[in-house]
Amino acid sequence: MNRADFRRGVRDVAPLLLGVAPFGLVAGIAAANAGLDLTQAVGMSVIVFAGASQLAALDLVGRDAPLSVVVLTAVVINLRMLMYSASIAPHFRTFAGRVKAGLAYLLTDQAYALSIASYRAEESVDRVAYYLGVAATLWVVWQLTTAAGVLLGTGVPDAWGLEFAVPLVFLALLVPAMEDGPTTVAGLAGGTIAVVGAGLPLNLGLLVGASVGIVAGLLAERPLEVDATDGH
Repeated sequence: MNRADFRRGVRDVAPLLLGVAPFGLVAGIAAANAGLDLTQAVGMSVIVFAGASQLAALDLVGRDAPLSVVVLTAVVINLRMLMYSASIAPHFRTFAGRVKAGLAYLLTDQAYALSIASYRAEESVDRVAYYLGVAATLWVVWQLTTAAGVLLGTGVPDAWGLEFAVPLVFLALLVPAMEDGPTTVAGLAGGTIAVVGAGLPLNLGLLVGASVGIVAGLLAERPLEVDATDGH
């Protein structure tokens, strides 16, 4: 493995850690608010390792939602990873299956974006080394800040109202992502349905909202088809 490319990956991801660290702290606080102890919270963080879906799952766990709803909600929110995987897979096709499985586990939005940009800019880069420099750094920071968030959450009085941290983080993620028509439609549709469906049985409001948001965004992205033979 090329150490220089690994270090470059670490260096490139460093500025993004300023946003990842607070996110990890909130995930840890959310885990504490959901009743998880330090071992359970860190265990979930290590196994799941998915920011937005992890927060959504913790919110549902805290509301005693059925396990099937928790898992399905997390899967729906993480569907974008299928597209990331399909896009980045050709760059790793010559590696063994166990290596690709490890790389897939570390896949995140930031790791995908930085790696794809690097591969396109410089074909000679050691792809695994650079990817690990980015992804492994994100993983370590996420686990450490999640653990810190759990410790912080268990030591903060309920009167401080830290339960508002999770919806505030989701708002902070949502607003910048609504950068064009389809994403705005997806955000507004999903958010509206999630709020309206908050009282649905089994805490299905979030799952239904996420599903509706995805469908609405896809429909809004489809170009309008005009029949050239139509005289109207």
